[in-house]
Amino acid sequence: MGEKRLRTVFFCMKRVFEMNREQFMRKFDKVVAEFGDKKPSILLHSCCGPCSSAVIELLVRYFEVTVLWYNPNLYPEEEFRKRLLTQKQLIECLRADGYQAQLLECSWRSEEYFPRVKGLESEPEEGRRCHECFRLRLEETAKTAKELGFDFFCTTLTVSSRKDAVVINAIGRELEGKYGVRWLPSEFRKREGNHRSQILSEKYGLYRQEYCGCVFSMHGSNTDTRKESK
Repeated sequence: MGEKRLRTVFFCMKRVFEMNREQFMRKFDKVVAEFGDKKPSILLHSCCGPCSSAVIELLVRYFEVTVLWYNPNLYPEEEFRKRLLTQKQLIECLRADGYQAQLLECSWRSEEYFPRVKGLESEPEEGRRCHECFRLRLEETAKTAKELGFDFFCTTLTVSSRKDAVVINAIGRELEGKYGVRWLPSEFRKREGNHRSQILSEKYGLYRQEYCGCVFSMHGSNTDTRKESK
C-alpha cells in the first residue's frame, strides 16, 4: 500500500475514532477479557517513567510486560539519560512492590527524529509535529514487537491529557495492519490513570520533567507538563 493510500486510511480511521473516543477503555476491557488465565506478551512504549507508572501497574495484571525505551525526540542527551535512569528506577520500585516488568532500552538516536519533523518546526505543541513524533515512536515499537515475537504493542502516551488519544489509537491500528502485531487500544488517563501516575511518582520519588521532551517544547510554552508527568 502506497504512502498516500496509508494516509487516507489513517484519516478515515481517525474520523471513526473521534466518533467513538469514549470506547477506548471499553475496547481494552473486551480485549483482556479474552485471555482467561493466560498472560500474553506486550511491548509497551514508554514516554517517561512517571507516565508509565500507572500504566505498568495496570498492564501487569493481564500481560507479561516489556517496556521499550525508544525516545529519539528527547533533547538534550543529558535529559534523555536522566529520564532513562528514572525509568529504570521506576521498574525497580515496581518490582519491589510485586509488579514485574522488563526493560528494553534504545540509545539516544536523535538523527532519527529531526528528519521526521523537518518542515514542522513551527507547528504548535500538540499539532502535526507531535503527531509525526507519535508515529515515529509507535512504528519502532510495532516493528520491534514483530521482530521479537510479542503478541501486542501499546504506548503510555495516552495517560496524558495533552496527548491526543484519537490520533494515537488511529496510528496504532494502522501499524497493526502493517506489522501484524495486535494493537492494544487505550486511553490510560481514564479511570484516574493520570492521577494515579502522579501518586506513584511521588511515592517513588521520581524525577518529573519540566517540559515534554523535544527541543521545540523546551523552548516553547509547554512548561507546565511537569504537573501531568509528561
